[in-house]
Amino acid sequence: MTVDSSQPIAFKPSEKGLIKNKRLTKWLMGLLILGSLTGGGYLVYRQTVMDAAQEARSKMQTVPVERATLPITISANGIVEPKQSTNVSPKSSGRLKRLLVDEGDSVKAGQILAYMDDSNLQGQLIQAQGSLAAAQANLQKAIAGNRPQDIGQAEAQLEEAQANLQKAIAGNRPQDIGQAEARLRSAQASLTKAEDDLNRNQQLYSAGAISLQTVNQKRADRDSARAAVNEAQQALALQKAGSRTEDIEQARATLKQRQQALALLKAGTRKEDIDSARAEVVQQQGNLKTIQTQIEDTIIRAPFSGIVTAKYSDPGDFVTPTTSGSSVSGSTSSSILSLASTYQVAANIAETDIGKIKVGQSVTVTADAYPDKTFKGRVAQVGAQATVTSNVTSVKVKVDLIDAGTLLLPSMNVDAKFDAGKLNNVLVIPTVAIARQENGTGVQVLTRKGRARFVPITTGMTVGNKTEVRSGLQGNEKVLVSAPPESSGRNGSRRRGSSGGTGGPSSGGMGGFPRGL
Repeated sequence: MTVDSSQPIAFKPSEKGLIKNKRLTKWLMGLLILGSLTGGGYLVYRQTVMDAAQEARSKMQTVPVERATLPITISANGIVEPKQSTNVSPKSSGRLKRLLVDEGDSVKAGQILAYMDDSNLQGQLIQAQGSLAAAQANLQKAIAGNRPQDIGQAEAQLEEAQANLQKAIAGNRPQDIGQAEARLRSAQASLTKAEDDLNRNQQLYSAGAISLQTVNQKRADRDSARAAVNEAQQALALQKAGSRTEDIEQARATLKQRQQALALLKAGTRKEDIDSARAEVVQQQGNLKTIQTQIEDTIIRAPFSGIVTAKYSDPGDFVTPTTSGSSVSGSTSSSILSLASTYQVAANIAETDIGKIKVGQSVTVTADAYPDKTFKGRVAQVGAQATVTSNVTSVKVKVDLIDAGTLLLPSMNVDAKFDAGKLNNVLVIPTVAIARQENGTGVQVLTRKGRARFVPITTGMTVGNKTEVRSGLQGNEKVLVSAPPESSGRNGSRRRGSSGGTGGPSSGGMGGFPRGL
């Protein structure tokens, strides 16, 4: 059989072969599609992962280690309290007459706050003034001495006494004796005449010519004349006898008395009398001063500058000299008002930090009532004794407020930051860069190849968002402040300050000293 090669030879497959070919074709197509999908997915996955890693690396933040000066602050909670507080009362019990201030008023030291009733003391004041004037006049009289008129009068009395003495010593003059004798003769003549009249009238009476009454009258005249003769005789005898010794001695004593009186007047007042008069003046001045002080005490003045925090009495109330005020109705004693001076902050400082607190240190005070405002202050007093509360030992420190005005009120809670100095030229890193791992506390340092390497460090004080590095770093490194992707979660690493973190070394409170510093 001859085959013509120029004509194609057609093979007609069987039905079974056709089915098998179709299945093979579908399988190959599926395999091709699967391979394409797998390769494309791998390419997409590779590109995505690499891009994510590259993006993560580009997002890693680093901060160079630097040297800085850190301010040392010690923070503590405090409470506002008056620097000085007192209840104002009178020195003596009495009625309140006038009240010039009210609660919340600001007053100055020495300002008049109230008046007490002083009506009883005004009369005593007038009496004391009069007694003082009298004592002063007596003193002036004693100092000035005696007047010339008083001395002249004493001299005249002395001359009179001298004359009387001379007269007593000299006795009676002849003229006085002759006069006495003449009076005696006259008395004797009168007696003779009276006797003659009596005799004649007796004869007439016997003859019945006159009455008995006439005879009796003549007898009385005779008796009178006889008495006059006796008196004249005695007078003449006295004149002839002269002065008695007793009279002379009396005249001499009178003269001496007048001489002493004149000498006293000329000598003036004795020093002792002047001193006595002066002492009397001082005594009366003291009495007057006592009354004036009592009146002054009825004027109630502010003992210091401050604010009236409470009022306990009204005009007409009876108040007593007490040091405790009470607003309870019916109290047995009360003050007039309560006064508080400028305020200060009392803060309790831990015993570990009290050695860093000195009088005069500046303090910054903040209060929740004024979140956008800070107040300046200075340490005024460091307590001399520590107190223990809930097993915590602390010392009370008082801070004088400089610019608080009237904004801060008693019993307000505040935060106080004490300026305790500085740490000069120390290595510092951001606090957020510090992490804790199983092998200790450290930081992630970026290497030259761009990888993160954990370096253990020893930390010091933390101030704000920066922490002192005492050892472990040289100062030319760059530390990561965001964890690298490949180290995230490895070895249980935790960032300082993140939730669940240990927070690194103790800093003794907000911005305070680390323990053992």
